[in-house]
Amino acid sequence: MTQPAPIRRERTYLAAALAAAERGWHVFPLRPGDKRPALHGEIACPGTGDCAGGHRKWEQRATIDPDRIRTAWSAGAFNVGLATGPSGLVVVDLDPVKARDPKGTPDGVISLQALCERAGHAVPNTYRVRTASGGHHLYFTAPPGVRLGNSAGRLGTHIDTRAHGGYVVSAGSVLPHGAYEVVDPTEPVPLPDWLYAPLAPRQSCRALMAAPAPVRASRYAAAALRAETAAVAGAGEGVRNWTLIRAARALGRFIPSGDLARHEVEQALNSAGLRAGLRENECRAAVASALNWSIANNPGRPA
Repeated sequence: MTQPAPIRRERTYLAAALAAAERGWHVFPLRPGDKRPALHGEIACPGTGDCAGGHRKWEQRATIDPDRIRTAWSAGAFNVGLATGPSGLVVVDLDPVKARDPKGTPDGVISLQALCERAGHAVPNTYRVRTASGGHHLYFTAPPGVRLGNSAGRLGTHIDTRAHGGYVVSAGSVLPHGAYEVVDPTEPVPLPDWLYAPLAPRQSCRALMAAPAPVRASRYAAAALRAETAAVAGAGEGVRNWTLIRAARALGRFIPSGDLARHEVEQALNSAGLRAGLRENECRAAVASALNWSIANNPGRPA
């Protein structure tokens, strides 16, 4: 006997939710045919069940417990929300071009390809989902010991990321204009360092100035290192290379005198350059060349 369509749909969504949970990905129900959570908000919270000790939001209620998942999806044909933070994931969201975008605006896929070319790396092969709008979700495992949040446009035009505090619509979900489908079932790979660098929590200049001084540095040299590092990390597109070279030339003066060790300067400036969005090989070459120039032209102790 053929089962009614609503029952078949509910079982399809339930299967998608259970499949995600088996991977260790925390799920919660989204409204049928929608991307919004199907859970009650704080104002309408009944203060019972999961919320008996206080209102619990969708990220807190996302689960991998198969019994809880079966109970939740038995109530309707809910789409599947995947809480990226509790799941230990960083999802790179590549959006398509929107109707309001100026002519020639790249979509997320093209922007990521350009980012990869600048970094000298291929587009990573990892778990990938095609979204209902024709975009793509690339799944990565989050770096250990780091709490990444969400971002919008930091990696490029039409590229967003979801980590702690964010969620994505899981494969198997359906919207009125399309479905979410797995196009690469590869297990998620770790987020590459060159993608992590521009997403890393940015320290304020005050925090950078308060960072521990290098081991052998004089007070003046240590202050210079922190100030120049902060300047490079905060440099915008168009002035990043110039700022990096200027900083390396300024700090190179302290190396012949022994106030700063070369490896400490190189490490600090390369890390700052990556935070500013420069490529790793680009940073290393620029820093090494500028330090060589500075050392050759400043052989004595700085005044």
